[in-house]
Amino acid sequence: MHLSDVLERPALEVAPLVLGGILTHETAEGSVSLRITELEAYLGEKDPGSHAFRGRGKRNAVMFGPPARLYTYFTYGMHTCANIVCSPEGTASGLLIRAGEIVDGIDLARARRGAAVKDRDLARGPARLTVALGITLADGGSRLDRAPFSLALPEHPVAHETGPRVGVSGAGGSAEYAWRFWVPGDPTVSPYRRHKNSH
Repeated sequence: MHLSDVLERPALEVAPLVLGGILTHETAEGSVSLRITELEAYLGEKDPGSHAFRGRGKRNAVMFGPPARLYTYFTYGMHTCANIVCSPEGTASGLLIRAGEIVDGIDLARARRGAAVKDRDLARGPARLTVALGITLADGGSRLDRAPFSLALPEHPVAHETGPRVGVSGAGGSAEYAWRFWVPGDPTVSPYRRHKNSH
C-alpha cells in the first residue's frame, strides 16, 4: 500500500502505524535516518490543541492536505517542529514527531547537535529532532515519499503506550486528549511535562 493511502486517515488511527517507522532526510551534507519513538496526534478543527482548530489560514494550510506531506512550524520564535500530514485532502490532521533514535548518519546528526550530546538526546524532543535531521521551516509541504525525504513504515505495529500531550495548554492538554503515542521504555522518548495551564 502506498504511503499516502495509509496516511489518508485521521492522525489517531495512523499514529500506531507510524510509530517505529524510519524517517530519512537527504541533504548536501549527507543523509540522516531516524526511528520514530514518540508522536502526538492533532485532529484539526475538532481539537483545541491543534493549529487548525480555528480553521484554515496561510500558516497551517499544509495541514489540510494532501496527506504524506511535512507540515513545519516555528515555535518560541526559534525552533522548527515537524509534523506528518494525515487525513484526506481538505481535512486537517497531523502527527507531531516528538522524538526518535538516529539509526543512520549519526556523525552528521552529532555535528549538527553538538559533540557532547548523548546519543539518546540527539533527537529527543521535537526541536532537537529537526536540527538532527536538518529539517527547516522551508521544508514545509515536502512530500514524504519523494527525495529528499522518505518515510518507511514498520511491517507490523510496534508496542506503544498513550497519554496526555506535552506542553499543550487548556483543554487540549487534558487527560481527555491522551493523544501522545510512544515506545515504552525507549531512552529517546522525551519526559512528560504537564503544561502549567493544563487541567
